[in-house]
Amino acid sequence: MDEAWALRRKVERFIREESLLEQGDGVVVAVSGGPDSVALLHLLFALSEAWGWTLTAAHVDHGYRGAESAEEADFVRRLAAELGIGFRMTRLDMPGYLASSGGNSQAEARALRYEFLHETARELGARKLALAHHADDQAETVLMRMMRGTGLSGLRGIPLRRTERETELVRPLLRIYKAELIRYCQALSLDYRTDSSNLETKYFRNQIRLEVLPYLARYQEGLSESLNRLAETARAEDDLLHTLTLQQFDENVTVGNGIFSWSAEWFAGLHFALQRRLIKLILSYLAPDTDHADYQRIEQIRSAAVRPQAANFRLPLDSSLTLSREYDRVMLHTMMLPPVPYAYEIAEGQTELAIAETGALLHLGWFKGENAPTAGAESVWRAVFDAVDMSFPLRVRSRLPGDRMSVYGLNGSKKVKDIFIDAKVPVRLRERIPIVEDAQGRILWLPGVRRSSLAMVREESEHKLVLELQPDFNLQ
Repeated sequence: MDEAWALRRKVERFIREESLLEQGDGVVVAVSGGPDSVALLHLLFALSEAWGWTLTAAHVDHGYRGAESAEEADFVRRLAAELGIGFRMTRLDMPGYLASSGGNSQAEARALRYEFLHETARELGARKLALAHHADDQAETVLMRMMRGTGLSGLRGIPLRRTERETELVRPLLRIYKAELIRYCQALSLDYRTDSSNLETKYFRNQIRLEVLPYLARYQEGLSESLNRLAETARAEDDLLHTLTLQQFDENVTVGNGIFSWSAEWFAGLHFALQRRLIKLILSYLAPDTDHADYQRIEQIRSAAVRPQAANFRLPLDSSLTLSREYDRVMLHTMMLPPVPYAYEIAEGQTELAIAETGALLHLGWFKGENAPTAGAESVWRAVFDAVDMSFPLRVRSRLPGDRMSVYGLNGSKKVKDIFIDAKVPVRLRERIPIVEDAQGRILWLPGVRRSSLAMVREESEHKLVLELQPDFNLQ
């Protein structure tokens, strides 16, 4: 009894230190009927009066083991009734489901089990879902991931908590070993069931538990404890690296219109560990519901992004993601749709034009006499023209192949494409820069890039037109 009391205090202290459960929480407890979950349910029940918790035992019968599974469900129902707490359960036909879907048995069973647990928590308004993973489970997980070549984040093992669908999954037993839980059940004469499938070595985790760990423990005393310490160390250091990654992201990565971009020179100067983490973070933002962040994908992106003196490129990664580089900017983005062509007319006296296709706004100012602005009032997004030398109505349109513009200081015209290249305008932005031309089809201005040599303002100019574009992007 003293040992049971000591374990109860140990678990309560862990819950308090890690803030796993709060006063008055509604808690759904996943109970399979085995010693781990029976001990968890009993421990939380013993603490619930002082903490004001409302507990509900939830059980899933996967339908794998016939009468054995049905008896386990009845056992958990009776246990909940004895403790005077709520009980919810569901029965699944996993053999039939897998026969029709062809999926992985353990993965599919886990997905359906968690679906039921989340739905139960939602129906009951419970904020927490308590799971019975313990320190031996943690050791198995860390070893499995080491064998698969995981990184630091994988060495964290099973997380203490994780929020899914507005419910927080917590693991109050993650610092407790299975032997302690069995002794707890024995000390209090708590009955439990043994799942016969846990002894089958056809599953990888069972092989680790029943064969690999016992074999390695012959060469390293306290192996499970060592693996748990490794997980704790990895968790602390991974948290630090994550904080540093977020700081670099906030300070150096530009986000807009589904594009994440950064300086190639800055990125190349980072430690490769931060490079990988930044890429993984960006991938999680771009495609949160898919697994793009495997090692090969991250290395593919990283190596391309740090390639010295790389020319501009566009590298499709798969059907949904593209990596691009334009001068010093590296960009990771979803596949972009082709630009929508557009054309607008501007009548004399019109003062504003909204370009819906690009989100830009063009302001027009009409001036006459001595108070009119001079050519010196021009800026990258502002140009002043002699209105007398222009043919109206003006047109604002998207770029067309073969477009040319008369350039000051050049006898003749120059391709707009070459003007963009000379000005190092990123490829992704060229279609967002409107073409301003007059009624004769003469290109007058490329906002943000260059104006033409036509309709230049002279000292004697009386009628002037000021064009100012308000874009929704930066030219970088």
